[in-house]
Amino acid sequence: MKRQKVRMIATVIATAVSLFVASGMARAHFGMVIPSDDVVTQSKGRTISLRVMFAHPFEGDSMDMVKPVKFGVVFRGKDRKNLVTTLKPVKIKGHKAWKSDFKIGRPGDYVFYVEPQPYWEPAEEAFIVHYTKVVVNAFGLEEGWDAEVGLKTEIVPLTRPYGLYTGNVFRGLVKVNGKPAPFTEVEVEYYNEKGRYKAPAAPFVTQVVKTDQNGVFTYAMPKAGWWGFAALSEDTKRLKHGGKEYPVEIGAVIWVRVYDMKEK
Repeated sequence: MKRQKVRMIATVIATAVSLFVASGMARAHFGMVIPSDDVVTQSKGRTISLRVMFAHPFEGDSMDMVKPVKFGVVFRGKDRKNLVTTLKPVKIKGHKAWKSDFKIGRPGDYVFYVEPQPYWEPAEEAFIVHYTKVVVNAFGLEEGWDAEVGLKTEIVPLTRPYGLYTGNVFRGLVKVNGKPAPFTEVEVEYYNEKGRYKAPAAPFVTQVVKTDQNGVFTYAMPKAGWWGFAALSEDTKRLKHGGKEYPVEIGAVIWVRVYDMKEK
């Protein structure tokens, strides 16, 4: 009887988990590259720090992240630097993440990007690879913010991704293998870093929009802070785990920061 009861409980739990995932309530994963400043002025100094992690932004928990395959920066759409060697391991809420310090040299837009190693997610029976970007403007020269890095999948901003007020609309073009990706699902989450906010129900944690027939999505950000956009698709290749091949979810991710308008 005891064994039957244990098996019954295990079956109920397994069924609940499968329903949880199938119903779309599984928590969204986001690659994250969060700089200390997204707009650098002379008064702020020339060195910024960047945190690189893999997390559930709104809920505030994260996963251990192994050292990325690539981490770099494209300056004003031209110069490209490999910054992988600058990454140093750190702990963020008890999980392994990475940090890099970068000295800003010349005025212009710096597009930081990361390509992680594939992350195995047993709940979804799939690997996850999020190609993640963030843009930092320096000293007022607005040149290069819409530059394409050339990642396997990428969000090309159609709205300047800095200098944004609460309520502004952000538009982006999703590309996969260099081509626009029509009707692609884009997950949107707020970085609830200090855990101040609580969602009234699961659908409020991760907002969802889709690209149109041209691969373009639009979203209005209702609150100040960091917002992440993850355009999800499936890679043509599969990876092995435990002797079996599984699909690979590839995500094009970009982070933008929103500010409240202030009085004098």
